[in-house]
Amino acid sequence: MNSVLNILGRNLARYLAQPISNYEPLATSDPKQLHRTLRPCDVLLVEGNTRISTAIKYLTQSTWSHAALYIGDAVPGVRNDPDPPVLVEADLVQGVCAVPLSRYHHFHTRICRPVELSEADRRHIVEAAVARIGHIYDLKNVIDLVRYLLPTPPVPVRWRRRMLALGSGEPTRAICSTLIAQLFQSVGYPILPRIESLPAPRPGCEHCVQEILHIRHHSLFAPRDFDISPYFQVVKPTITAGFDYKSLVWNSADGRSPAVKTAAG
Repeated sequence: MNSVLNILGRNLARYLAQPISNYEPLATSDPKQLHRTLRPCDVLLVEGNTRISTAIKYLTQSTWSHAALYIGDAVPGVRNDPDPPVLVEADLVQGVCAVPLSRYHHFHTRICRPVELSEADRRHIVEAAVARIGHIYDLKNVIDLVRYLLPTPPVPVRWRRRMLALGSGEPTRAICSTLIAQLFQSVGYPILPRIESLPAPRPGCEHCVQEILHIRHHSLFAPRDFDISPYFQVVKPTITAGFDYKSLVWNSADGRSPAVKTAAG
């Protein structure tokens, strides 16, 4: 029975991973500039174009449907590869795999960078990510996948995010940002913890409070959480490369209005 369910789950996963025919993603960063900007442990968010991406974006009310971790040249034996695998991601069909940045050259992406992450923790996260490469998810929990057949399921807004967490099967962990969340939580780096304010045990300060952070379960994270996290910096390659709008050359044939002269000339 398990083998039948697993085959059904794999076929369903392949269907959900198919791109949508009438959707064309818009790349907002130059590929070379994007590569130069990325650093190990950066999280690359992607606006996907697959059937399952549509459902994830709808349920999380976000542009982002996928997240990958940049690991640089940490995969052994690929230093001379012209298109090396520099990202680790969890894929519904392939499992945990290393992929080249070129996979997302034509997609809308965003870099989310952990702030003040120590070098020791950075190495730990990268090594742990590489160690997970090759893990295959068990897809016999078909119920976890069926919910994504409806691109915009009729679910009230307040319940959409919770729908991602329904079920605790492996498909849920493959679809959500579970892998990356686990890696950061393994070194105590926060993403979106639940914060509880309690009275601080300080003599003579009855109104002092201290914030206690509670770790959210890693299966409850979505790609957008890295975007809105106060502990991750959004990095835009065009700006970090030294953007100067005065140096732009505009085509007047496009209908751009002429410069407005001031009283000073």
